Amino acid sequence: MSDAAQETGTSDHGTSGSGEPTTTRTTRPDPSRPVPAQPNTPRPDTAPPAPTPSATARPETTPQPMSDRPQTPDPTPPASADPAEGVEPVHGIPELVIISGMSGAGRSTAAKGLEDLGWFVVDNLPPSLIPAMVDLGARTQGAVARIAVVVDVRGRTFFDDLREALAQLESAAVVRRIVFLEAADDALVRRFENVRRPHPLQGDGRIVDGIDAERALLRELRGEADLVIDTTNLNVHELRAKMDAQFAGTSEPRLKATVMSFGFKYGLPVDADLVVDCRFLPNPHWIPELRPFTGTDEPVARYVFDQPGAKEFLDGYTDLLRIITEGYRREGKRYLTLAVGCTGGKHRSVAMAERLAKRIQEDGVEAVVVHRDKGRE
Repeated sequence: MSDAAQETGTSDHGTSGSGEPTTTRTTRPDPSRPVPAQPNTPRPDTAPPAPTPSATARPETTPQPMSDRPQTPDPTPPASADPAEGVEPVHGIPELVIISGMSGAGRSTAAKGLEDLGWFVVDNLPPSLIPAMVDLGARTQGAVARIAVVVDVRGRTFFDDLREALAQLESAAVVRRIVFLEAADDALVRRFENVRRPHPLQGDGRIVDGIDAERALLRELRGEADLVIDTTNLNVHELRAKMDAQFAGTSEPRLKATVMSFGFKYGLPVDADLVVDCRFLPNPHWIPELRPFTGTDEPVARYVFDQPGAKEFLDGYTDLLRIITEGYRREGKRYLTLAVGCTGGKHRSVAMAERLAKRIQEDGVEAVVVHRDKGRE
């Protein structure tokens, strides 16, 4: 390249018709005034020149392989990301509890306790089907959020599949806990003798032979258990209380009550735990203007509770129900059916059932009102 070309920023790629060199002009000093050569660095107050393809030679570049090119992050987060990092976890995978342990140690009682707490419970499910069960729960989109599965030696050869099932659950990021129930040999023998049933593994031997075989089979699973409960000295209510303490969350399991009005002439409800008789009150049926109405209508309810003894009975029976419901809670009972009756199940019992349900709801009992015979006439 000539000295003139270096000073004016021209290139020697060609000449014009007058013989002068063809130039590519950028921001530079006046060409009529000679300037000293300067390093090829852009001035801080001007943008770097944009090269013209016909005048400036481009350096050859080698294309980068795909693995070496900068990758644009995928805006879609992985399904199993940590929610603490601002990414939602796998949606809809239910929580899982596996109940196992010694036969006769109380597995069924523990499972019923979880069922009363709202868990979806499956008894004696082959272990190989546990991942499929969790998948079905995930498809309910939160409708089945907690699943409990009872797995024990009744599964026979299926029990060998438990380890593989646990590995699949771990790879699928399923939150699972193992509850193992056990008891001393003498307690288990006594329980089997009381129900007069053989141990599942005793075969032609004795009950203690079956217990020994079961302990050997479950030893490894017991070591992996998240919760071990020894039921040797526990009754069924104490075992349920332990399950409640572990799985009920921060709130105590609530007693659920069904308050049912009925007519004595149609028979007593067969599932009633307590029966209230309201036939000591005058019958609105004999008041012509009240006869078409029911106890849910204000004129009938006002008439019933204006009668002598009606409000006193409501107050006194509410106090009695407080004592009864507290005792039910202590004994682990979770359901109560209170039947309130009158002659036809249309006026007095309906009005009293409505008021009693409101009273026990105020005391923390979940109450549902059912009028069995209202409208039957």
